[in-house]
Amino acid sequence: MKSSARRIGILGGTFDPIHWGHLDLADVAVKALELTRLFVITANVPPHRPQPLASSYHRFAMVSLAVLERPDWRAADMELRHDAPSFTSRTLDLFHERGYVSSELFFVIGADAFAEIASWRDYPRILDSAHFVVVSRPGYSAIELPRRLPKLANRMAKPPIDAMSQIDPLIILIDAPTADVSATAIRERRAAGESIAGLVPPHVQQHIEQHGLYTSMTPGRRKLDAPPSQAAGRLHEKE
Repeated sequence: MKSSARRIGILGGTFDPIHWGHLDLADVAVKALELTRLFVITANVPPHRPQPLASSYHRFAMVSLAVLERPDWRAADMELRHDAPSFTSRTLDLFHERGYVSSELFFVIGADAFAEIASWRDYPRILDSAHFVVVSRPGYSAIELPRRLPKLANRMAKPPIDAMSQIDPLIILIDAPTADVSATAIRERRAAGESIAGLVPPHVQQHIEQHGLYTSMTPGRRKLDAPPSQAAGRLHEKE
């Protein structure tokens, strides 16, 4: 890319817990598109999934720990400040309200999740709110999306793309390896008393084990959790 404009990455999710698959998605996008900052946004109430097992406090804490060694990444609590379901369209609107334009925003997502984009709230308008950066996941190749979603094929492109800030939002396809791990598998391993080493960053693993998350005691612990700390407020500052 040959543009001096802001290039703001956004990675959203329930993060129950955050794992190497999530981080690989973002790392690939940051490198391929030279993103200047990445916001990792913890969802509050996911509209299309069962409620998270870990509280918002723990899920945000794990995201904060996961980004510690990435100075240009920010853990963001903007969705946790609202009790309503966490819709991507609303989150992107919040970025627009803060002065960002669609061509500056790069929403990072796995190819498996993007395959269901037609079921998202405010589709297809949402595709005009940001570039969608779609990265391959095990079993879901990004380069197969033009065939799977032919109606969107004319909006799809691959890096490198010059002067991206001056064109309409695109669906950017990146085929790259990402860790074959899921939050469901991590929770199941914890419930079975098995190790999760190598599936999540070490600081995240330590937090999970220290607080007994994803064991039979987890639901009872949720009542004791505090809301995200006030320190989170500084983590979603504008570029």
